[in-house]
Amino acid sequence: MTWQLFPWIVGGAGTLWLGGFTIGRQKPWPWVLAGTALVIAFLSGLWLHLGRPPLRTLGETRLWFGALLPLCGLAIYMLVRWRWPLAYAVGIATLFLTITALRPETHDRTLMPALQSPFFVPHVVLYLLAYAFLTYAAALAAWAWWQGRRDDDSARQRCRRTLGLAEVGLWLGFSFLSLGLLAGAVWAKEAWGHYWTWDPKETWAFLTWAVYLGYLHLRSEWQARPRRAAAYLALASAVVMVCWFGVNYLPSAQQSVHTYAG
Repeated sequence: MTWQLFPWIVGGAGTLWLGGFTIGRQKPWPWVLAGTALVIAFLSGLWLHLGRPPLRTLGETRLWFGALLPLCGLAIYMLVRWRWPLAYAVGIATLFLTITALRPETHDRTLMPALQSPFFVPHVVLYLLAYAFLTYAAALAAWAWWQGRRDDDSARQRCRRTLGLAEVGLWLGFSFLSLGLLAGAVWAKEAWGHYWTWDPKETWAFLTWAVYLGYLHLRSEWQARPRRAAAYLALASAVVMVCWFGVNYLPSAQQSVHTYAG
């Protein structure tokens, strides 16, 4: 499974996902599952072809996100049978996969010694699962904020109901985030001799964790102000994007021990 096949994979998965909301709109989940399975099959084949986990570069992590976000969407869909969050999941996944197809990176077989650790794959996959669920929570929170725009009991009830569903994604995402943080600390001790060094990536990972912990810490106070809670949870996703992508453009990140693409 070589990189030259990837545009066909994106086209096939996108066609299946689109078919789920046109031809199979009454029952979209088999179409979404089939498209996601196609992306997972490519990831598995690429792993075998490279002889290493395809998790070293940002482009490779986008591939995983393109597979994990629809799976998270399917999990939420099985709970509430809302089609729009599932459409949101496959839409964002398609965007990430398309960006990766248009801006391919060098996918060679090399893997630096620090990445040749049993903690490498669990750490990165746990973080990507966390990002997928937190992205989902942000979308639902934004919808809850919109539902609560009217100042009446009915709007507040709809806002609370949707916010409750967003918090399901939050709890799952925060759990994976915490496990990923712990796995990363153990891996850092094995690779560099220290659990924590306040490297730019590590600092932003901690800030991301702290932002969501802040929401959970204030959760009892959010009950009276669900729209504010929804706004907080929706905007918190910006910190996730900075931690994942934005921090790489900081001057201090050029010397980061977490820069592996080179």
